[in-house]
Amino acid sequence: MKSNEPSPKGNFIGLVPLIFFLILYISSATLTGSFDNMPLLVAMILASIVAVLLKGDNQDDTLSDKLNVFFKGAGQETMMLMIMIFLFAGAFYYITKSMHAVTTITNIGLTYLPKSFLVPGVFIMGCILSFAMGTSMGTVAALMPIAASIGQMAHISMPLMAGVVVGGAMFGDDLSLISSSAIVAAKTQGVTIFNEFKANVMMVIPAVVITTVLLMTVHVGRADVSSLGAIHWLNILPYIVVITLSFMNINVLIVLLMGILTAAAIGISSGSFAVIGALNAVHKGMLSMADVSLIAIVVGGLAALMTHMGGIKWLLNKITKHAHGALGGKFVMAFLSLLLDVITTNNTVSIMIAGPISKNLSETYHISKAYTASILDIFSCVGQGLIPYGGQLLMAGAIARISPASIVPYSWYCMALGVVSVIFLFSRFSPKNDQPKTSTN
Repeated sequence: MKSNEPSPKGNFIGLVPLIFFLILYISSATLTGSFDNMPLLVAMILASIVAVLLKGDNQDDTLSDKLNVFFKGAGQETMMLMIMIFLFAGAFYYITKSMHAVTTITNIGLTYLPKSFLVPGVFIMGCILSFAMGTSMGTVAALMPIAASIGQMAHISMPLMAGVVVGGAMFGDDLSLISSSAIVAAKTQGVTIFNEFKANVMMVIPAVVITTVLLMTVHVGRADVSSLGAIHWLNILPYIVVITLSFMNINVLIVLLMGILTAAAIGISSGSFAVIGALNAVHKGMLSMADVSLIAIVVGGLAALMTHMGGIKWLLNKITKHAHGALGGKFVMAFLSLLLDVITTNNTVSIMIAGPISKNLSETYHISKAYTASILDIFSCVGQGLIPYGGQLLMAGAIARISPASIVPYSWYCMALGVVSVIFLFSRFSPKNDQPKTSTN
């Protein structure tokens, strides 16, 4: 046992590593003119070194103690699952590209979609896929290669296409009935997932409409469809498999694995590659996610250290002091969920932490339970779609071969959802019939 007990109020020192990272990353971009010049992995490692050197609620910790906290956070179950998704996503991307599935989907989009609806079509496709899969990571893995190919052939900004994919992915992460963040938000407030869905959809629909209209104004260059060649419809089967299995509520790793196997079978039978070629494509795809995976590991360890030092507890105490009345309570819930996501880079984890506090606020100020769950879910997803070191932007950037930070200005759906949701916070919106039932799905 340590002689110094953790402070019940937490410790501001626990947030210093995050502040250091943000200052380092932003100042580097300001001085050099590009976020690409400061590698995210290096910035995160430097912030982790700062965390190891500082002492908050861990005055008696030795270096070994701190490293143990870091390693446990880096190797936690959710982090390892995210990394496995990264690896499978990279494999799926490379093997579908090698057997021309990406080219086929691109050709179909350029051939049959109206020019003005090409970019919105990618966004709507992302919304449908993410709602079916219930995971933004799986959606980015499946759709980003197609969006990148369309962007390249139609001369559309690659960061914009990545932002479109991330926006569509976060749609389902927030709204899907099988999304882990939506389920956790409902459970923490004691309401059904469907009641939360009804509250969410009131804010999501305006955001989708606004985003779609904005995307229809995007300039699309001329693509020579005559040079696209014949469309081989069998090549799209891996995507049909992924979408179909997603609707069956199957684990995303199994979904991606079946997609990989389907693509490999078609590629081998069509002569696109041999068995060894398929294995090489899978290997190259996994290696392409190495940098992203390492960043995720370091972020997990850094978040664990900041929590151990009392940073999260300090933040919770400071923010909840400003909750006065229903309006203040709602804004505290929203800000808490958003800020915790920025720190933890995991919207489900941020909801878990903010959930009990938000439940107390909802009971104190008579705020609808379904709306409280909706606030937690929406604002954590808004944050997740805007942080360049979050899994979704890291994966999109890795596949498109662009800086994750360059995607942030084009994550229009998340921005629109944030604005619409803030307007709702000022209103007297309060869903009815949100009393808990026997099952919360």
